[in-house]
Amino acid sequence: MKMQFDSLFDMMEAFPDEQSAIDHLRAIRWGENNERAHCPHCGSTRVMHFKDGKTHKCSEKECRKRFSIKVGTIFEDSKIPLRKWFMAIWMVTSHKKGIASTQLAKDIKVTQKTAWFMTQRLRFAARTRSFNRKLKSPVEVDETFMGGKEKNKHANKRQNAGRGAVGKEVVWGAQERNGELRVMHLESLRNVKAVVKAHIEPSATVISDEFAGYKGLSKDFHHKTVNHSSGEYAHTGNYYHTNSIESAWAGFKRQVYGIHHFVSPKHLHRYLSEYTWRYNRREREEGQRVNDLLKWADGGKLSYKALIA
Repeated sequence: MKMQFDSLFDMMEAFPDEQSAIDHLRAIRWGENNERAHCPHCGSTRVMHFKDGKTHKCSEKECRKRFSIKVGTIFEDSKIPLRKWFMAIWMVTSHKKGIASTQLAKDIKVTQKTAWFMTQRLRFAARTRSFNRKLKSPVEVDETFMGGKEKNKHANKRQNAGRGAVGKEVVWGAQERNGELRVMHLESLRNVKAVVKAHIEPSATVISDEFAGYKGLSKDFHHKTVNHSSGEYAHTGNYYHTNSIESAWAGFKRQVYGIHHFVSPKHLHRYLSEYTWRYNRREREEGQRVNDLLKWADGGKLSYKALIA
């Protein structure tokens, strides 16, 4: 049964033992009566269920492999009990700024290395698989830069003195007004207009600041700008503004600088995935977000070797 819960305490009462957590994951993946049961190795729907409630076997002659409900998910090959995974999911999806691996390690009694690997697997599950629609009008677009100040770096690591993007990572985002947020880590902003066209409906109203990279968008969109350098932050009855996307940037930076303190460029896209996944489900109940991420647990595992390669 796909239970709902409103607090971490309620969730752990709902799953008093490991078997109850396994049953819940199976209900999420396969349905209440195993109507969507399938072999993760060959895809066959001819699946045998053993009495232990933990293992299953493919009935196809060419396969005949045994497996657990965790195979084919981010939990595959993990020795961490599912109950601890559920607690980690609760903290990642419920805490508005996420949780540091050092704190998670203390809360669920694992090593910091294990907690870090767990959070990275959860971010892997929260990744954007594909965009099945373009954002609709009005859409706010903006860019931000992630990284420390050059003056605070060791002398041998400083780049040429400057402001803005010097020595920082470029992140671009689009916020559908009262709708979906999309963000991504870019190498540069040289082709930002192509990114806008790839993610926003043609002829939609696009609102940006005065960044030169957006010049020419009026050929394909109803493009409006707000001139921050002159102190303008909204106009036309406060309809044209970029306050929503800038608020999203503020939340993400509070997560990075306040909780994690440092995020390497290599893993930045995963932290962006976590933040946007949670942001786009901010109106949902706590237990719904847990179940949503369990639904996204399919799609294979992320190995530690691949993570640190």
